[in-house]
Amino acid sequence: MNDPTWVSVLPPLLAIGLAIATRQVYLSLAGGLWLGWSILGGWNFGTGLMDAVASTVTVLGNAGNAQVIMFTLVMGALIATVGSSGGVAGFVAWLEHRRWVTGGRGAQMLAWVIGVIIFIESNITVLVAGSVARPLFDRYRNSREKLAYLIDSTSAPICILIPLNAWGATNLRLLSEAGVPEGDALGVFLRSILFNFYSFAAVALALAVILFRLDWGPMKKAEQRAAKGEVLRPGATPMMDEGVLGGDSEPPIPARPINMILPIVVLVVMMPFGLWVTGDGNLISGDGSTSVLWASLAGLAAAWVLLLAQRAFTIEELVRIALRGAGGLVPLALILLLALALGAVTRELGTGDYVAGVAQGVLSPGVFLPLVFVVSSTIAFSIGSSWGTFAIMIPIVVPAAAALGLDLAPFLAAALSGGIFGDHCSPISDTTIISSMAAATDHVDHVRTQLPYALTGGAVATVCFALAGAFL
Repeated sequence: MNDPTWVSVLPPLLAIGLAIATRQVYLSLAGGLWLGWSILGGWNFGTGLMDAVASTVTVLGNAGNAQVIMFTLVMGALIATVGSSGGVAGFVAWLEHRRWVTGGRGAQMLAWVIGVIIFIESNITVLVAGSVARPLFDRYRNSREKLAYLIDSTSAPICILIPLNAWGATNLRLLSEAGVPEGDALGVFLRSILFNFYSFAAVALALAVILFRLDWGPMKKAEQRAAKGEVLRPGATPMMDEGVLGGDSEPPIPARPINMILPIVVLVVMMPFGLWVTGDGNLISGDGSTSVLWASLAGLAAAWVLLLAQRAFTIEELVRIALRGAGGLVPLALILLLALALGAVTRELGTGDYVAGVAQGVLSPGVFLPLVFVVSSTIAFSIGSSWGTFAIMIPIVVPAAAALGLDLAPFLAAALSGGIFGDHCSPISDTTIISSMAAATDHVDHVRTQLPYALTGGAVATVCFALAGAFL
């Protein structure tokens, strides 16, 4: 659309509304996608349906999108391999033997700590934390919704605070493209970290929830249900097939923590190495999607080598386990595919540009900072992508801050912080979807239980940005 109007927000709103009302994520995303292309086709729903199918296929033509889908399937293979080897069980037993985790609160703290220390990439963070902590949550009768909330609140919020990972590389590139001198971009990003109020609020609130048992709203009901031994809500549809977890058969070798630790270490170390290689020796210039795929493949290869050395499985058995794991994550890959396709049609409609344009008409120095946060949140909620929001907002805030003669760092922080907040609240967000999968919980249940906490963090961040703006 050349001149986007209010109609451009209808497809994402339809997808979000249907997801909440019907709990059918696939159909909700498909419905929003169909409506989007029908609007672009002059409200012809027949043409819109054909265009929606064609656009979904086209999504895989983008190398970055294809790599994300492949990463998801490879991680499914890795999770199944590590689970079948007894690696997760061995690591959990090792933690309990050392009395590092002796109850529900310890299990929650473990999930939070993993989310904080593995800051290489948000999807890796949630998958590792979910795989490790899930058995402990089930054993100590914590709800899987609580696990999904904790890993979702310590993945993207931590990753956005670190410049030397895929998130930092992407945003530094966007700053340079928006006109910030390359030598100044890193300095601006580093100074913006101090103003990234939502990310700090989300991480701190998650810790407070653990320490002070701050369960309220739907989360309180989920915890009460889990305390009775009910892992999932009756009728819930977990985002991961339980067979992928590897707990349905006895491992052929003693459960050893090394069988989980080594593949994860390789996976984490390979991420910056991939950024360094793809960036020709410059981490900041690296390709995040390529590096993530390389890291997951390296982790899987390490697991295979380790298990072959221990004569735990034959190559044929490892292939069968890997295919089972990849198959278990096909539903997630399909949701990601539909979410990426919906993001593409919202860009065609100019959804983000419309929302940002409406806000630009009321900009003034006094309200600019909190308004940037609110607008960025709205865009992220609508399109389900924090990275997509950054791509929309950074080119807007850079010249706007310069025109007003204001320091760019707080406004960059407001744009980034809002992108994280809106993404946390959105049921069509890829990060939210992967968190549901990693915790093996119902996706809509995760959204409903997380929303009160995300809104609390968002309110705190809005007040902080308003106070900061008053002193600029």
